[in-house]
Amino acid sequence: MTATAADLISAARGEIGYQEGNDDGDWNNIQKYSPAVPDLEWSQGEAWCATFVAWCAQESGNASLFPVTASCAEGVSWFSERDRFTEYPVIGGQVFFGPGGGSHTGICVAYTDSTITTVEGNTNDDGSAEGDGVYLKTRDRRSSRIYGYGVPDFAEGVVLADPEWKGRPGAVVFTEEASESDLPSGPSSGTAEPSSARDGAEDGGTADAAYEPFPGAEFFHDGQDSPVVTRMGERLVAEGCSAYAEGPGPRWSDADRESFRNWQHKLGDGGADADGIPGPRQWAALKVPRG
Repeated sequence: MTATAADLISAARGEIGYQEGNDDGDWNNIQKYSPAVPDLEWSQGEAWCATFVAWCAQESGNASLFPVTASCAEGVSWFSERDRFTEYPVIGGQVFFGPGGGSHTGICVAYTDSTITTVEGNTNDDGSAEGDGVYLKTRDRRSSRIYGYGVPDFAEGVVLADPEWKGRPGAVVFTEEASESDLPSGPSSGTAEPSSARDGAEDGGTADAAYEPFPGAEFFHDGQDSPVVTRMGERLVAEGCSAYAEGPGPRWSDADRESFRNWQHKLGDGGADADGIPGPRQWAALKVPRG
């Protein structure tokens, strides 16, 4: 069975909470990953963030798609030499931190327009420089500390935010946000179809003819009068997100916007992602039926 990005992420997530050895209150970099990765046995007792990524790749059957190294800088070079390095987030991609990407590394498992979520080894949860284990981290996507991302050549294709990858074989480009749920489920056809399919979803397409395609954010404005607005409102009522005093009806109103904001909050969105104006992912999740 072909290994996938989902397998990699599952392996990484399964290690969250693991901690290295401790000598009289001092963390010692002794962990299980170095002895388990051929050619990295020597790294026992050294900083092990890159070794952890190599272990996850090996454990998930993706060893050939990642550098086998304990050096973050060598990891950057490995991806760069293969023309698979980007400054944009990549689901299942190896993220590199610090000058030249040589300070620290981990695996990106999700991103929004403002954050990335990662699984990282040899880090901590208090922000200090002393790493002690494997943690799930949320970081500022635009942080100057992030150097870039390696783009693994997953057989099913890759999901990433880099707009320049549109049209590349197997690339699914989702510029604002993505997570494990957006990963392709089968092997890439070797064409640009996965990217085109996702672009269609972003631009208003839909994979299910039973539901209303996303009409675009510009559709939702004062004076808009459409049965689509009514059906949207009915779904918001059904989801317990109603802010309607009466209705819903076909004319877009402040009540529609407030109801949709409630839906955005229910999805866990906040900030600019919870302004009451539907976005493509939020619209798709609501499943507004066609007329």
